[in-house]
Amino acid sequence: MFFQELKTYLQPIFSILRWNKPTGRLILLIPAGWSLWLTPDNSPNFSLIIKILFGGLFVSGFGCVANDIWDKDIDKKVLRTKNRPLAANKLKIKDAYLILFLFILGSFLITLSLPEKGRMLSIILSLIALPLILIYPSAKRWFRFPQAILSICWGFSVLIPWAAHEGNLNSPVLFFCWLGTVFWTFGFDTVYALADKEYDKKIGINSSAINLGTQTRTTIQICYLTASISLAICSILSQLNIIFWPILLITSILMQKDVRKIFKSEDLSLNKISRHFKNQVIYGTLILIGIIIG
Repeated sequence: MFFQELKTYLQPIFSILRWNKPTGRLILLIPAGWSLWLTPDNSPNFSLIIKILFGGLFVSGFGCVANDIWDKDIDKKVLRTKNRPLAANKLKIKDAYLILFLFILGSFLITLSLPEKGRMLSIILSLIALPLILIYPSAKRWFRFPQAILSICWGFSVLIPWAAHEGNLNSPVLFFCWLGTVFWTFGFDTVYALADKEYDKKIGINSSAINLGTQTRTTIQICYLTASISLAICSILSQLNIIFWPILLITSILMQKDVRKIFKSEDLSLNKISRHFKNQVIYGTLILIGIIIG
């Protein structure tokens, strides 16, 4: 009885944090891994990896909570999101704000625990990222391409781990890793926005999937190509060994192939889009393995 009650209590909390959907957490942590293992100093130690891991979970968590607070009324009108805790009245708004506060506090405490040489820079980057993450969910109301703001937010998952490890941001490797992450994110989140395209049109909110129109497919392909080229430049500058190249080549081809699958027919089902999203996690992880081995 106790465990059943506990499950009932925790289920909406896990849901608003998206812990029941690990794909979205992994796709944020993958670029952080790219960044950590591309740093010119020694490979990151276990302590830093754990801190970045938990930091990513905290940031991802409060980003999802902020999103649901902003969109609780909109979510009710969209098939994919109508059962989210706030939209379905499974969680009180005051509880959502409490979770938001606790997760922001948790992420800040982790930042304070980062290595001393990169701590202050990491804190500054975190303070810049925080308002962007909190206002991003509102962007669909006033900006034609909200996915671009999400991409910038995602870029901090590269900048902060590098700053924590290196104590600076002075590297062309970091720039191209950041660039690749931003374009990759814009690409896969535009695909994800296709799932809600018709609902968003009816509600009157923006997405890149709507405003790119007939150029949506080409834009996604260019984004993935730019990400691949950026990571290739990273590998050259970091002098990764030859084993990285076939991994990057295969994943780059598969990314382009997946885009063609999405637009092959008029059937843009949620299952097809979700599969594309999950595939990006696989490809990103393979690239990370290639970087670690390389």
